[in-house]
Amino acid sequence: MADKRNFALRDAEGNETSVFAGTAPRQAALKAATRGFTDIRLREKGTKKVHVFQGERKLIQRPKKAPAWMPKKIWKPSVKKIGIQKLEEI
Repeated sequence: MADKRNFALRDAEGNETSVFAGTAPRQAALKAATRGFTDIRLREKGTKKVHVFQGERKLIQRPKKAPAWMPKKIWKPSVKKIGIQKLEEI
């Protein structure tokens, strides 16, 4: 099993506002998109790599075989990778 990595969410000014964990950058980006972020820039902790994604979320009906505790409508995230940027400094 792969180890979890931490990815810091960066805003337009470069401030790191949140941290999302995942085995891959896409997994962390999906978590950010679920919370409503659309311009997703994730810096992998310990590196100078910034993974850039475009995200969205849609309100959909819950699956037919969903457990009873799940609400009738749920958010379904989707992300598209734009590219990777290298930072000069952290």
